[in-house]
Order: sequence, then C-alpha cells, then structure tokens
Amino acid sequence: MARWATQVPTWTTAAIADTTALTDGNHHTIQGGSTTQRGELRRIYVSGQAAASAPQIMVCGRTATAGTTLTTARMASLDPATAALAAPPSCYTAATTDPGRNATLGMLVALGFNAYGGIVNWQNGQDEIISYLGNAVNFGELSINCFTGTTAAAVQSEIVFETL
Repeated sequence: MARWATQVPTWTTAAIADTTALTDGNHHTIQGGSTTQRGELRRIYVSGQAAASAPQIMVCGRTATAGTTLTTARMASLDPATAALAAPPSCYTAATTDPGRNATLGMLVALGFNAYGGIVNWQNGQDEIISYLGNAVNFGELSINCFTGTTAAAVQSEIVFETL
C-alpha cells in the first residue's frame, strides 16, 4: 500500500450541473490505473486564490462519464522508497472527453468554502472510506468540481490517496 499525492497549483472553478460534461481546467479528477485497481482517498485540501468573495459549492464525487485521452496532473509518492506502480492512476484536469458528475452517486463529500482566501481540508475518518475501483464509469473515477451556484474563481487543490 502506497500513498500518493496529486496537486494542481491553479485551476478555475465553474458552476456545473449534474451529468453535464465538465470542461478542461475546471475539475481535479483521479481515474484508476487498471480495471481492478482500488484506491482510497485520505485527504482533500483546496485553497482559494480569488481577489474577491467567491462562494464555492464544491463537491467530491463519482463521475457518470469517464475521461478519455487525459492531460495528466502532477502525482508523486509520499514515500521515496515507494516502487513505481505497473498501472498508475491518472490524475487530470483536462481530457478529450471530460467527465460529468454522476447525478445519483456524484456527491460524496461537501467541500464548500469561500475562495477569497478560504481553505477546506477534508480527511477521512476510520469508517469514512471513499474509494474508486477500476477505471470505468461510475466507480473508476473521483472528481473535485463545483455545483450550480458557484462563483468562478481560481483555486489550488491537493488529493492524497492510497492505492491498494
């Protein structure tokens, strides 16, 4: 079991309804590296970079459409002795086909905050495990994105996860 972190230094949020395709640069998504790979979220940290008040109706949830032809984001193991994964997960913010939040499975963690200097830091409890399984629709991706009513703003995000 190895812990990994993926960071996106700056991305711009957007108000997106359920099942509507996200657009490049307005989400931070993890997709499993193989059809059988399982991973668990350990921490989500988002900090605001807005110059004025910008409420974020941010959520972490599953996607109804899996991203294809991904433009990957930064990802690194937390332990330097971690062996490279044969099929590493893909962490991305852009794709030829972007994901869309699943209407029934799409909101697992509420991450609301004000991007005008605000932060949100979610850590799972022992019995609050959020995981992905495989790399296909519904269970193979987890995404941070914003719901309808969000004021667009620049944010920075980090997701810490463990591959099992």
